[in-house]
Amino acid sequence: MLSESTSWPNLPPRVKSRFLPVNGLRMHFLEAIPETPRADEPLGLIILLHGFPELAYSWRKVIGPLADAGYHVVAPDQRVCGRTTPAGISAQTKFDDSLLPFQMTNMVKDVVGLVHSLGYNSVVAVVGHDFGSPIAAYCALIRPDLFRSVVMMSAPFTGPPQIKPVPLPKDDLQLDPTMQMLSDALGKLDPPRTHYTHYYSTRQAGSDMLNPPNGLHAFMREYYHVKSASWEGNHDPKPHPTAVTGPADIVATMAALPHYYVMGEPTMPLAVNGCGPSGDDSWLTDEELAVYVQEYARTGFQGNLNWYRIKVLSGWEADCELFSGKRIEIPAMFIAGSYDWGTYQVTGAAEMMKEKVCAKMEDQDFVLIEGAGHWVQQEKSVQVVNELLRFLQKTRK
Repeated sequence: MLSESTSWPNLPPRVKSRFLPVNGLRMHFLEAIPETPRADEPLGLIILLHGFPELAYSWRKVIGPLADAGYHVVAPDQRVCGRTTPAGISAQTKFDDSLLPFQMTNMVKDVVGLVHSLGYNSVVAVVGHDFGSPIAAYCALIRPDLFRSVVMMSAPFTGPPQIKPVPLPKDDLQLDPTMQMLSDALGKLDPPRTHYTHYYSTRQAGSDMLNPPNGLHAFMREYYHVKSASWEGNHDPKPHPTAVTGPADIVATMAALPHYYVMGEPTMPLAVNGCGPSGDDSWLTDEELAVYVQEYARTGFQGNLNWYRIKVLSGWEADCELFSGKRIEIPAMFIAGSYDWGTYQVTGAAEMMKEKVCAKMEDQDFVLIEGAGHWVQQEKSVQVVNELLRFLQKTRK
C-alpha cells in the first residue's frame, strides 16, 4: 500500500498531492501551480478527470506542462478511486452498496464541489478521458456558467437521455430494456458474446478483475496493452466509422469490435489473457504500472464498475433526463488516439457529438492523434498537451 507521503514514480517534483473535503468525500488530487503566474490575467483553473481503470496519476505527463503554460492544474482521484474515499470510510466499495452516489448528477456535484473548495468561481476547462469524458460533458452541459470550455477524450458524448413516457423502475440488477435486447442478441451469436458494459454490471465482475488467474499485475498489463496502439490487433483493421442500416446491422457491427469490447470469454481477465507485450510498454513502465496495481489492489474495482452499472441498469440514468434536448453551448473539443476503437464503438456517436450535441465544436477541434490508442494522454502526452494549449489559446480570445 502506498502511504500518503510516498512519491509516485515519474511524477514531476512540482506536482503535489493533497486532500480536501468535497461532497461527503475526502477527495485526493494532484495539482501543479505555475512557478511564475501570468501577470496579465488571473490564474486559470483546469480540471482533469480520469477514466477506468485509471487514477489522477494517469495525467502525470500532462499536469506539469499545462502548469508551465500558466494554468493551475488539478487532477482528482474520482469518487472511491485511489485515495478518494467517503469521509471516515476506507473499506472497498461492495456490489450491494447504494448506487445513488454514482449517479451522474452526483459525480458532477463532486467536480463542482472541488472547484468551490479550491476557491474558484470559473474554470478555464474541464477535461475528461474515458468515463471521465461524459462527466466532463455533463459538467459543461449543466453548469456552462462555471465551466468555460470542455475537452472530451476517447469517448464521444451523445447527449442526455430522452425523457421516457413511462419512467423505468430503478433496478440494481436488471439491464435497461434496450441494453437487454442487445445483450440477448449478442448471446445468441456463435460463439455467444457479451458487451463489456453488460459484464461490468454483473456481481462477479469486481471479484473477477481483482482476483485474475495470473495475478493483478499481469491482468492490468494486458488490459492497458490491448487497448493501446502498441497492440497490433488495433492496427488491422484500423479503427474507422461504422454504418448501420437496420437492427440486424447493430449486432453484426458490434460483434466485429475487438474482443475487449464484445467479449467471447466469460470474464475480462480471460478476454485479454495472452495479449500483453513481450516487455514493458514504452509509454507505461513497470514502475508506473505498479502504482495502478497497488492502488486497485487496495480499493478494488467496484467503485469504477458502478459508473457502468448506472449507465446500463434500468432507471439509473433518470436524473439526467432533466436535461433532455439540452446542448453543450460552450467551446468543445474531442481528442482520441487514431488506434482507439472507443471513438467508433457506438455507430454515429462521434457524428452526433459534432453535429448535434456540441454547438461550438469546430472541425479542427475533433482531433485523432496518430500513433496513440485509448490511453492517449499517456501514450502521446506531448501531442495532447499541444492540442489542449492550441484549443485553450483560441477560447481565451
